Amino acid sequence: MRTPAQNAELALLLEVAGTPKPGNVDRHRDFDDLRFEHFLAGAVGASEGLRAAEGGGGVGDAFETAVAGMADQRGGNTQFGALLLLVPLVRAAGEDALTPAGVESVVADTTVADAAGFYRAFDHVDVFVDDPPADADDLDARRGSDAIPAVEERGLTLSDLMELSAPEDDNAVEWTTGFPRTFAVAESVAAGTGPVPDRIADAFLAQLAEHPDSLVAKQHGREVADEVASRAAALLDDEAPAEAVDAFGDDLVERGVNPGTTADIVAAGTFVALERDEVVV
Repeated sequence: MRTPAQNAELALLLEVAGTPKPGNVDRHRDFDDLRFEHFLAGAVGASEGLRAAEGGGGVGDAFETAVAGMADQRGGNTQFGALLLLVPLVRAAGEDALTPAGVESVVADTTVADAAGFYRAFDHVDVFVDDPPADADDLDARRGSDAIPAVEERGLTLSDLMELSAPEDDNAVEWTTGFPRTFAVAESVAAGTGPVPDRIADAFLAQLAEHPDSLVAKQHGREVADEVASRAAALLDDEAPAEAVDAFGDDLVERGVNPGTTADIVAAGTFVALERDEVVV
């Protein structure tokens, strides 16, 4: 029987194996500087931090450890956002409380020390983030551990930081609302048919159609995010063949459009489905 940390690692591996996932690396598509094997190595590297979360370690420290291990490959940032979702989920699972209420409790209990661990994670890998508000320049995540004195002075917990990031960041929205999309993805993956990676790809397209990706919106503007969602919805409505979804993906890659936050949430939902024994691997 797999542990929660092992199921989280497996979820990361299964997520990147799902194909086609338009605009993302998968087992059939690499980017010039970011390849399938980088994601495999990132998932394996994150295992120590995931075990720390399972064992009841601080969410911030476990996240930093997971990110540091993930970053120990040549591709750079592979699963930062997915780990941000997985760490509190694994912590809840380790407490036998993998429910929306259980994860909300984990989030509510985060501390200033957890917020410091979150900032230290940015020291290990480059992550795309928006410019902070003018009155919060000292909290810019790109400052990494240099921002910790400001966090401590303001007394901000990791939950507080996620509140500040929502609603512009879909991962922060998950943190602050009980992970609704994560649990919905778990139900979708569990209800699907065929190999689990195929179910994951289907869940990815459905999520992309229903929720314009916040990373795309940050990098390319809301209009592009809405366009991507609309095109994904049209493919779903037409029950388009894999070749049409692949062509959509090719176009996104050529334009540098990467719905990475959607992939993060799908990985988190896959973990929930695995941990609940709703899919068999």
